[in-house]
Amino acid sequence: MVATGAAVKDDRAIRAFPLAAITGHGTLKLALLLAAVDPGLGGVVIAGGRGTGKSVLARGLHALLPPIDILDVDSGVGRNLDPQKPDEWDETTRERIDGTPPSTVIPAPFVQIPLGITEDRLVGSVDVAASLSSGRAVFQPGLLADAHRGVLYVDELNLLDDGIVNLMLAAVGSGENRVEREGLSLSHPCRPLLVATYNPEEGNVRDHLLDRFAIALSANQLVSTEQRVEITNAVISHGQCSRSFATTWAEETDALATQLLLARQWLPDVQISREQIQYLVNEAIRGGVEGHRSELYAVRVARAHAALSGRDQVDADDLQVAVALVIAPRASQLPPPDQQMEPPPPQDQEPPPPPQDEGDQQQNNPPPPPEGSGEEDSDPAEDNAEEDNADEGDSEEDQAPPAVPEEFMLDPEAIAVDPDLLLFNAAKSKSGNSGSRSVVFSDSRGRYVKPMLPRGPVRRIAVDATLRAAAPYQKIRRAREPNRTVIVEEGDLRAKLL
Repeated sequence: MVATGAAVKDDRAIRAFPLAAITGHGTLKLALLLAAVDPGLGGVVIAGGRGTGKSVLARGLHALLPPIDILDVDSGVGRNLDPQKPDEWDETTRERIDGTPPSTVIPAPFVQIPLGITEDRLVGSVDVAASLSSGRAVFQPGLLADAHRGVLYVDELNLLDDGIVNLMLAAVGSGENRVEREGLSLSHPCRPLLVATYNPEEGNVRDHLLDRFAIALSANQLVSTEQRVEITNAVISHGQCSRSFATTWAEETDALATQLLLARQWLPDVQISREQIQYLVNEAIRGGVEGHRSELYAVRVARAHAALSGRDQVDADDLQVAVALVIAPRASQLPPPDQQMEPPPPQDQEPPPPPQDEGDQQQNNPPPPPEGSGEEDSDPAEDNAEEDNADEGDSEEDQAPPAVPEEFMLDPEAIAVDPDLLLFNAAKSKSGNSGSRSVVFSDSRGRYVKPMLPRGPVRRIAVDATLRAAAPYQKIRRAREPNRTVIVEEGDLRAKLL
């Protein structure tokens, strides 16, 4: 059984497009790796147009997941049960196992939710044939049970029935699928890595559903001519011989898989301080984020990034990644102009490099300063004072405050915002919000109450809210179209609630 599982794993890894071979999408690849480090993170949803590589990213991540050790007993309730966690087994399974539980190794499952799936197939239902032969209700597990400890992939999330999506998110969020139907009352563990994709051109996803995913990003990216040529050559090479293409990228793929496996082992030991949590909460408040999911997800993302970087303590870089991936996309407002700070320069996050050995770190230490530099011309009296206080300094370092970023960052793409445009928007919002609200009797007349996301054609555009939504992206858009002053796209439009 072990050899068969390993063979299936190798075959899937060969057929899948390697994650390391995907051009660009650094932020998306980092988000998927963080979700793989902590499958209970809350899932990743990717929005993007046709042909932007959404499903390729999901399947490339699955090829990096290590095999899982499962209980080799036919359990009629759950699937892929962990032999080291007997508390997850049902009572019948516990009674059947005496002594060391039998186990086998299989590749991590990859389960895709098809369009038009029924509730019975998703959560499970009564097995009619088995129930008739046994004379009692027999449970037939659904796709949620099959995806346990693997990848649950949802393509075209916006086209699924809302009831199906709610059932799926409730089971994944609680880590347990509870079935109460047709004379059945049972539950089984359900902790998969949730990855969902959708095309906004085919319909949007409701905000309350997006909020239940930890990370929501876009797969649309600016691709140069050279990158498009590189993507085309890579797809042609993979189509001609996937085995040789996988061999070409075997070293990078093995490095990512090893880094992911080690990060999962280090994650339980990663610590985050109260001051760092307070920083994340302050960022959520500055962005006008509603609810508490943002800071809860951000804490898990920061710990996962620290584990992926080989650290046992959350650092300032981990907090910035958590803000960029979790809090910034949920922000409903920008900070006041006097509190705007220049964000960091990189626009595309990359997975952190694997942790280095101590010998490599010593080799990378900077050389001593050359002769004649200012560092050697220090005062001897100051040197003696520093030596006398060496012991005190060591004790202070042991109690050093946790690393917290010095600046706040709210823009997920790290794009500088024009101060003049922000001042114009602030003035417009102040003048537009003055006065009291009145009762609305018509959808075309009345006082402007507040902006809202449009549902269908926009009849009355909220200019101030539309400009605020488009403000963070003006510089990158002007780089594409320098002849235009203010560029507003369809996703920036806000409608007036009258």
